[in-house]
Amino acid sequence: MSKVENNIDTTPSSVVTNALQAIFFGQIIGGPLSACVDAQREAALTTVNFINEIGLTDKDGNKEAVYVKFLYRRNGKSTTLTVPLLTMVPIPYLAIKDISIAFKANISASASTSNSVKQSDSTSFGFGFSGGFNIGIARASASFNANISSKKDSTATRDSKYSVEYTMDVNVSAGQDDMPAGMAKVLELLNESVDTIDTNGELQIANSQIALNGASAGTYVTYKNPDGYYDPKEIKITDSKGTTVSESACKVTIDDPGAVCMFYKAGTYMAKAGEKEMVIYVSE
Repeated sequence: MSKVENNIDTTPSSVVTNALQAIFFGQIIGGPLSACVDAQREAALTTVNFINEIGLTDKDGNKEAVYVKFLYRRNGKSTTLTVPLLTMVPIPYLAIKDISIAFKANISASASTSNSVKQSDSTSFGFGFSGGFNIGIARASASFNANISSKKDSTATRDSKYSVEYTMDVNVSAGQDDMPAGMAKVLELLNESVDTIDTNGELQIANSQIALNGASAGTYVTYKNPDGYYDPKEIKITDSKGTTVSESACKVTIDDPGAVCMFYKAGTYMAKAGEKEMVIYVSE
């Protein structure tokens, strides 16, 4: 007698199910996304550091724009052109524009089990008996043989295998982003600060010929130093010989960005500031 048993093994499906449950999809997919966020943060910090290191300087605890000065000739005079450095160099604004994540999990499992049982039984009985006797003219004899044998063969085989393979493709594209509105406004203001000035400064008088109206007459005087800043404290009034006049002849009152000069006596005066000077005529 021979008997072969083939059972369906559910181990492969269990292996696949457990393998799928063991995959941390949140970490696998979220990891690249978190890395992109960190990269964007680093890019923003790089931009901030670039602006601080290249375009700004510390002065008395305040941030000031760095200016680049160029000397050139204009109308026969040496002139200084002052330009903010941030308006001359490209500011890096790198930003991640697109993220593509392709994840593939390939899980394969197989198992097979085969049980084979062979059984053979044979039984034979026999007695070896011989005897005889005579009854009259009759003779009788008997014999008996008995043999017993049993044989059983069984084999069992089992084969199982599985494999798990993960692949992930992450594509990130980045490029120069649009300038933020705040920085665009800053650069607009810095562009407006581009200025040209005489290397010795600039002295301007609203009216260099005035007449005493009753007891006084006045004019407005402004002065820019070679760095391009108004500096009314430098404005001085002297007579034609260069001697500082008293307040009874002229009183200078600072009125930012310049100074108001009130004259009480007629004469020829000199307005001086830095290396600049101009004549003011005051008549009766």
